[in-house]
Amino acid sequence: MAAEWHAIDIARSRLVAQRIHQPPGADPLQTVTHLTAMQGQDLPGVLWSIGLRTPNATESDVRTAFDRGELVRSWPMRGTLHVTTPDDLRLILPLSRHRLAASFATRHRELGITPADVTAATDAGVAALSNGPLVRKALLAVFEAAGQPISGQRGIYLIAALAQAGLVCLGPFVGKEQAFVLLDDWAPPARAPRERDEALVELAVRYFTSHGPATAADFAWWANLTLTEVRAAISQTADRLGSMTIGTTTWHGSPDVLSLERPLPGARSVHALPGFDENLLGYTDRSAALAAAHAPLIVPGNNGVFKSTIVAGGRIVGTWTRVEKPASIRLTALPFAELGSGTRSAMAGAARRYGRFKEKPIDLIFSPVGEDPARL
Repeated sequence: MAAEWHAIDIARSRLVAQRIHQPPGADPLQTVTHLTAMQGQDLPGVLWSIGLRTPNATESDVRTAFDRGELVRSWPMRGTLHVTTPDDLRLILPLSRHRLAASFATRHRELGITPADVTAATDAGVAALSNGPLVRKALLAVFEAAGQPISGQRGIYLIAALAQAGLVCLGPFVGKEQAFVLLDDWAPPARAPRERDEALVELAVRYFTSHGPATAADFAWWANLTLTEVRAAISQTADRLGSMTIGTTTWHGSPDVLSLERPLPGARSVHALPGFDENLLGYTDRSAALAAAHAPLIVPGNNGVFKSTIVAGGRIVGTWTRVEKPASIRLTALPFAELGSGTRSAMAGAARRYGRFKEKPIDLIFSPVGEDPARL
């Protein structure tokens, strides 16, 4: 069976594993728990990433999960914002903290941040947050009052230092902005800390279950771990994960997903995914879903900003933009090539689903092929 697998099978299987296609999460908490960590530097995007995997959930429902302390946003790995549950944040943070510290050392020197500065910011920030949540501007003002300049990126690197120490995270909403809270006060630990080896194995099982089929290199990149650590963890998962080899590459995943018969679920499904979604950013090798020729259209100029994508049958076939108005949303689809009538109809369904999430009607427009996405 493994020899019959192709790139498109990998891409479609991931739709199932990630619960984009099926089975969906029952609520935002269940969805995020399944994924373990979801790329979250674009806040509106990650809210939709959660919503599209949670049928009938609205944006208000997802925000409420943050307000209840079920979900948080922080920098658990790779120095990039992710959404996790509070206890999964505690699981992940210690595993690559030393690697992040090493990678940030140079930037700290450039910004003039010393260990004493981090201590001063920590003392001031913890004292202020003990009185309740603070939005970013207010927390930066606390640092400045404590004698810590915040110009340039200095302020955000001080916040990141507190977050990576497991002290603070982004929690409840204040208007459209998330506020910082003390992690342990906001969401007290529900389970005891795990030993490092145990935590690595648990994270491996959960990553491959929710993202597989994927490779050891994918997991190492995603979790900011060494391949040596990853291979050691995988060697302890034979009773919980399946694997298959195609050519010289070994793929790991949930036995249920790897045993799916073709045509795979999601073979004709169409989805409107936000930028930075785990469907693309959960892997270091994204070729299963994204053709090399189209990569520059997803990240124009290789600027690190990922556009929202149209996924048809597992493959990325275009991008989309939105203009939100008080009473409606204009959604513009920009396909890479002409779409058939069935795909256009399915895209209209995906747009309506987004509209239900936002609780607004959608005005869907198909832009002519070749239209410059940067213009919109």
